[in-house]
Amino acid sequence: MPWTRALLAWLAIIVAESIHGTLRTLYLAPVIGDLPSRQVGVLTGTLIIFLVALALSRWLGAHTRQQLLAVGALWVMLTVAFEVGLGRSVLHYDWSRILADYDLSQGGLMGFGLLAMLFMPLLAERVRGAKPGA
Repeated sequence: MPWTRALLAWLAIIVAESIHGTLRTLYLAPVIGDLPSRQVGVLTGTLIIFLVALALSRWLGAHTRQQLLAVGALWVMLTVAFEVGLGRSVLHYDWSRILADYDLSQGGLMGFGLLAMLFMPLLAERVRGAKPGA
């Protein structure tokens, strides 16, 4: 399986998600508040990830369930590293702010978004009618 393509697909996701996050922060957060806008952002972000995965699923070159889940796992790991790196070094968030996005008791839904991301390559293959092998 071409890992370079999986990485390039993730870059497309991160660019789309970065634009999405910027627009959410500028336009939605002032209207409904920061936490609710982040919660909405997980849902809309999941849709964006699905659309990118669907658009690039053939091009990815992953055909088995194992390969598709490996792509999803790569995307999850890269996304967590990106979120932590951006949060700590660029946005200067403390650890409690970063971890709050993953803490259900604080309203954080990011864990659900990452779980969805794990399965997006597989879901995209199924939606486009491909039957992933073992």
